[in-house]
Amino acid sequence: MPKMKTNRGAAKRFKVTGSGKFMKTHSFKRHILGKKSSKRKRALSLPEAAHKTDAKRIAIMLPYSK
Repeated sequence: MPKMKTNRGAAKRFKVTGSGKFMKTHSFKRHILGKKSSKRKRALSLPEAAHKTDAKRIAIMLPYSK
């Protein structure tokens, strides 16, 4: 059986935690930042857990994540 390929786009966007959750970065942090508050921009800088309904699809794209 050949090795499975990791989806490289997904590998750059998601990191797996020790408990198996997938962490992602927030969107809306690239431009049009003048109207957003400092508190909002700070919150957008922190990683966030991907929704549990997406975890199965992410795990398929990252076969060696565990």
